[in-house]
Amino acid sequence: MEDGTILVGRGFGAAADSFGELVFNTSMSGYQEILTDPSYRGQTVLLTQPHIGNYGVNSEDEESAKLWLSGLVVREACSRASNFRSATELSDYLDQHGIAGIEAVDTRMLTRRVRDHGEQRVLITRDMTSSDEQLLERVRSAPRVADVDHVLAVTTKKPIAWTKGYESEFSPPPPHAHSGAAKHKIVAYDLGAKRNILRSLAACGLDVTVVPADTPAEAVLEQQPDGVFLSNGPGDPELTQYAITAARTLVQKLPVFGICLGHQVLSHVFGGKTYKMKFGHHGGNQPVIDLLTDKVEITSQNHSYAVDGDSLPDGVEITHKNLNDGTVEGLRHKELPVFSVQYHPEAAPGPHDALYLFERFVKLLDGQR
Repeated sequence: MEDGTILVGRGFGAAADSFGELVFNTSMSGYQEILTDPSYRGQTVLLTQPHIGNYGVNSEDEESAKLWLSGLVVREACSRASNFRSATELSDYLDQHGIAGIEAVDTRMLTRRVRDHGEQRVLITRDMTSSDEQLLERVRSAPRVADVDHVLAVTTKKPIAWTKGYESEFSPPPPHAHSGAAKHKIVAYDLGAKRNILRSLAACGLDVTVVPADTPAEAVLEQQPDGVFLSNGPGDPELTQYAITAARTLVQKLPVFGICLGHQVLSHVFGGKTYKMKFGHHGGNQPVIDLLTDKVEITSQNHSYAVDGDSLPDGVEITHKNLNDGTVEGLRHKELPVFSVQYHPEAAPGPHDALYLFERFVKLLDGQR
């Protein structure tokens, strides 16, 4: 670790060196969805659940086509999975994608260190010959997440039509399920979108076209959509000026719904600011209150940046707050048909308390039509 902490454990997964900013995730299950979430690009993930890999890996639970995180840190990696859905072992899965893992280290101590001192750069290596000073110099010269625009690395390279709703028989029936012809045509900006977000949009009757993160607003308007969606994604929102510029035009023309990074992009559009959190929110157990209904929901979250509520103009209303630390979890514009949330209503992994937000987006589109 860049603070000088050195731990020795057992390697699994790929025999490769790995640099990343260490974050901890408190979810008790869903490690495969975490591994394939594009929002983790540039980060090394520490899982606080001590036993990982026991139910293996399968194709249904992937949130993207590859693993985006830099490395994986666990207390104990299960070497033999036991689940009828499992197709491969966790270590083999990491190896196939070139991702290094380490086990048999004190993950509780590491979690406390991140909690107390913040996210920091780490190196996972099998180099047992270099001196401690040489290894520390390597990690301290590695880039931070904020030094790189990770969105352009994870976004789709060309527009695609997304038609698949919930595919797994183990997906709970959503409250917004829809059958028949699509009600509305929307364009979804892929800033690092998870598949379950796209599944949720399609499941509630939307005709979804996914476009690259740097698509100009004019190209979107030429498609004559009924609305626009801004997805989750990795890194510092201030680096995504192409998305902020496009959204600044689109919010004046169409209804817009943003999730996670999309929420942060919209805050910049309206003149707000974002900041790097000490250790972020990563897990499936964050309590959030919907200030519009006074209902509390348990949410899935994955973000290291947050919106500065004091920086928002009078025309923007805070709609959701985190009950642990009071951070901003949702916004809506008082005049324009635009709203967003910081957390992940589609979960995967996590609770499904917030699926109603996709239905809220459909109703917003209904009202505009």
